[in-house]
Amino acid sequence: MVDNKSYRYGDGLFETMKITGKNISLEEYLFERFFSGLKQMRFEIPAFLTAGYLKKQILLLCEKNKSDILTRVRLSVFRGNGGIYEENNDLQFIIECWPVNESINELNENGFVIDVFPDARKSCDSFSNIKSANYLPYVMAARYAKENKLNECLVLNMYDRIADGTTANIFLVRNEEIMTPTHSEGCVNGVMRRWLMERYKVKETFFSIDDVLTADELFFTNAMYGIRWVKQFRDKMYSNLKASKMHEELLNELWK
Repeated sequence: MVDNKSYRYGDGLFETMKITGKNISLEEYLFERFFSGLKQMRFEIPAFLTAGYLKKQILLLCEKNKSDILTRVRLSVFRGNGGIYEENNDLQFIIECWPVNESINELNENGFVIDVFPDARKSCDSFSNIKSANYLPYVMAARYAKENKLNECLVLNMYDRIADGTTANIFLVRNEEIMTPTHSEGCVNGVMRRWLMERYKVKETFFSIDDVLTADELFFTNAMYGIRWVKQFRDKMYSNLKASKMHEELLNELWK
């Protein structure tokens, strides 16, 4: 295990899934992203490894762990053992699960207080959009947030523009227009981001710190909690009218 390529070099990827009973939330989007990432990273995918097979193993694990109401699942995939140039491409995977409280479905009562993580810039290349095991900028951004008593941090890209948050995509609302960074800005290809974009008129663009400071609303999205609204960024305060409405519609349509 200690010489597998994910541990040594970040040569792997992962998915985080929300399980309600026997249902994987956004299942189609998650497995589509998962297998697309495997192909992009040139994994040799065995014939048995299908979405149906993985779903069966995930639900069996949840059942064995008696976590059959609301569960967080992490599916991690990594290449075989050895060095960078060794041709050991055996695909290995681990499934983990934890029960979560039903309060995760509720919109955060207290808005997030956030700032920018100053110590890293995310690249904008063909691997920026996948959830790879090479997660150091986000890990350090999360530590920075905790050390500075923040709820979240914005992660910048190589152009000093907003890419995303530590575990979530970022959306901005200004004059009723909803915006989010385009994939070329280096953001993770979030499945909740995709779900919202297919149901609302969202402009994919790029925005700077100045754009954040002139927004009416900010909110984060991911597959586990849906939407989390931001109350404060530095001296700027935000409302949550759009975020509250979208979260209510999300509950009624996706998590009812």
